[in-house]
Amino acid sequence: MARVATDITLPDRLGGWGVRWGINRMHYTVAAGLYAVGQPGSQSPVLVSANYKLTFDQLRRELAGRDVWLLLLETFGINVWCAAGKGTFGTLELINRINRTGLPTLVAHRTLIVPQLGAPGIAAHEVKKATGFKVHYGPIRAEDLPEFLDRGMEVTPAMRRARFNLRDRLVLIPVEVVQAWKPTLIICLLIVVVCAFAVRDFRFFSLLPVGLPPTVLYLVALLAGSVVTPILLPWIPGRAFSLKGAQVGLLSAILAALVMGSTWKVADLVALLFVVPAITAYFALNFTGCTTFTSLSGVEKEMRIALPVIILAFVVGVVVWTVGLLT
Repeated sequence: MARVATDITLPDRLGGWGVRWGINRMHYTVAAGLYAVGQPGSQSPVLVSANYKLTFDQLRRELAGRDVWLLLLETFGINVWCAAGKGTFGTLELINRINRTGLPTLVAHRTLIVPQLGAPGIAAHEVKKATGFKVHYGPIRAEDLPEFLDRGMEVTPAMRRARFNLRDRLVLIPVEVVQAWKPTLIICLLIVVVCAFAVRDFRFFSLLPVGLPPTVLYLVALLAGSVVTPILLPWIPGRAFSLKGAQVGLLSAILAALVMGSTWKVADLVALLFVVPAITAYFALNFTGCTTFTSLSGVEKEMRIALPVIILAFVVGVVVWTVGLLT
């Protein structure tokens, strides 16, 4: 059992910033086990969480000035909500962690406070049967824990409500953009290769007039799907993320066509109206993994419907553009 501070240091902040940009994202962990905040005793509350360090830092910061136990499950650096869906924040791990840490000998009560978003992974009746501990589901957000504890572990309706406001969406955008850089390099390279064969010239300045516009438009579509769509998410009509992204992409394509229409061939404009919405729809669909109000079954259903349409639109647009380029 280790005692932890509630102060967030500069290295903690830098590590959190790096994770937001995809740096060390899958290895940002602390050791699973039992931690003491303050001077907890036999009657102190026991909070269960994941060993994802970003979650751990937010949790201990909100518990400043309190005496509590933190029981961290081994989720391999995945946050509570995602780990519950994957099964690592689960019943068996919780039971094993209780026994391995000797928690029953440290506390007189038999109550565990589990985050509400961890509920899909925890079978409370099985935990009770195996350990004698009752699972009490707490608030969604760490910032509500002080009020929750002060109210005698009473959860208000506001604490049960999953929010996904502008700030929540903004902090998730960087990692989405960073994850896209590898496919972006490949696609840009393919654009250059196709253009080189079209103009039969691999010299940079010969390729520039032909290859630059489609490359720029791809980057615009990427940003429209992974940045603009998440920012405007609540105000874009429809429920499906792919549909929201397609609308932003279609608007972007129309604006690009109005700006460049006089210099482009018909094939280029047709390809533009197919490819850009397809790209933005794909990146918007990818953003479903960042929200707290999508479900696994709902995402799978949307993927089954949207992905074939996205692929078809993208392929048609690329074929039209290629044919127009070679003729």
